Parts: sequence; structure tokens; C-alpha cells
Amino acid sequence: MKVVILDRDGVVNEDSPDYIRSPEAIRPIPGSLEAIARFTQAGVQVAIATNQSGLARGLFDIDALNRMHSLLCTRAAAVGGRIDLIAFCPHGPEAHCRCRKPEPGLLQSIAQRFSVSLATTPVVGDSLRDLQAARQAGATPVLVRTGNGAHTAKSLPTAFSGISVFDDLLSASVALLSR
Repeated sequence: MKVVILDRDGVVNEDSPDYIRSPEAIRPIPGSLEAIARFTQAGVQVAIATNQSGLARGLFDIDALNRMHSLLCTRAAAVGGRIDLIAFCPHGPEAHCRCRKPEPGLLQSIAQRFSVSLATTPVVGDSLRDLQAARQAGATPVLVRTGNGAHTAKSLPTAFSGISVFDDLLSASVALLSR
């Protein structure tokens, strides 16, 4: 494994039904930054793939998003981790773009950027759309129970039976790095 792709809200950062709109709303899930540090220290590059329709909805601007992501990177670095890339879809669902999960475009662009095959890349998410994007892209879907993950785990379609499910990103990192 050369790269791991993580969803942001619900996997690395606490999620909110009102959208994460400012740096003040960046609240890493306990253990998530340590998981990023574990990946970094094992030589695995960390990418985040996140839908950010709040941009299209006018809830925040690109400067606020950049400040949020900068803060997340700084906090990961403080515990020995590194986020190598944060890729985001700025579109709303009505745009029907290829970069908005569950479409695979965001993951494919990350793979191209790192020159890796998605066939050997885990994608860790908390929602069905994360898993669908991973599957469509040919990556390995991994579910965590944080964020919306507990609900997602209870209602997984049979097409996703047998995928790896972990309590949180830290336990996922331990398992993924031991493979």
C-alpha cells in the first residue's frame, strides 16, 4: 500500500448536519490524527477525498476551506503525521459531476496524482457514497463506524457484505498496516 485515501468528515473530522463551515469547526475524531501519523511513519502517503458542496451552496468560500484544510494538516503534523493531498469536489449534487462521490472521479484523480493503482489502495469512509466511489474506482472500500458509519454499517447493501468495518480510523490503520 503506497497511498490511503480517507474521507474527511466522519472519518478524520467530526461531521455536522449543518456542514463544517469554518476552521473553528475542525474537530478531529479522537485517534484520527494518530492514525494519519501511523500511516505517515509507515511510508504510506495520505490523501483526503471530500465532497464540499458547501462551496456551491455559498455556506463558505475557498479561503475558508483552505484555512480548514491547513489547520487539519497542522494538527496532523503536530502528532507526526502528514496529509499529502486534500482533493475536494466543490459541486452540489445537482451538478452531476464525475468528482462528487459516489462517482469515482476524485479517487481517480488522486491515483493519477500519486501514480498508483487504485487496485492496491484502500478508501476509508463512513458513508455508502464513499464505499460506492471506492468500488467504482476499483479501490478497496473500508468502512469506519464514526460519523455516519454506524448507521451505514446497519444498512449496507449485500454488494458490500464482507468489506472491512472498523470502529474508527485508528483501528483501521492498525489493521491495514498489518496486512
